[in-house]
Amino acid sequence: MHHGVDERGAIVAEHVTKVYEDIERGEEVVALRDFSLTVSPKEFVAILGPSGCGKSTFLNIVAGFEPVTSGLVKVDGAPVRSPGADRGVVFQDFALFPWLTVQQNIEFGLRNQGMPQQKRFAIAESLIRLVHLEGCARRYPRELSGGMKQRVAIARVLATNSPILLMDEPFGALDALTRFAMQKQLLEIWQKHQKMVLFITHSIDEALYLADRVVILSARPGRILEILEIRDPRPRDLTSASFNSMRAIALRLLEEEVNAAAQNAVAPQAAA
Repeated sequence: MHHGVDERGAIVAEHVTKVYEDIERGEEVVALRDFSLTVSPKEFVAILGPSGCGKSTFLNIVAGFEPVTSGLVKVDGAPVRSPGADRGVVFQDFALFPWLTVQQNIEFGLRNQGMPQQKRFAIAESLIRLVHLEGCARRYPRELSGGMKQRVAIARVLATNSPILLMDEPFGALDALTRFAMQKQLLEIWQKHQKMVLFITHSIDEALYLADRVVILSARPGRILEILEIRDPRPRDLTSASFNSMRAIALRLLEEEVNAAAQNAVAPQAAA
């Protein structure tokens, strides 16, 4: 239990274990084991770890897309049992509706809420400015670059005014320059709107550049190896001594974990 922790507006995961059934192999796969983490309102937390370590699984549990096998995840003090309007999700693959324009994509959630057209239009217009897509309101997703599509996806989540943003490797499919531009823009949006962000990434630099805290996970089953508190003021200098010392810590932890996982995978075969 998290005695003394204020759960108002927070994500609280307590001893979460998630087990999948691998039907093809006829065995159980443990994705997360005894995973506990608290994320506070307005905090930016990145989860970093090797492929297959359960990062996205944890995000999907918080989003309400998947149940826990054991343990508990609470948002604002209430157990998560399904998706909710308090949690907006941004995926890696943009997830836009190809038959809707930029404006219509951003308005989609508001239309479902029954918001009057004039109010919807005003909100979408202000968000189009916020994500620097002026002049693109009537374009369709096929007419946009990858970075522009991801800006629309972020604007669509912001439109519903969810206090929590769950982001699953949202910039993973972008080229390096576009990715860096999107990271800077996300920080601008986060600082302006003061939302909680839970951000999944494979990139050490991305995690250290964006987050207040970086949660480093082990190889599967995912457990917390280390939580790095990043005290450098924003915007951060990726060439500074303090940034590079943090990068070295994260890299050492992940390299040790990947090497250990590889040895463990080889050991049973050798025994056989």
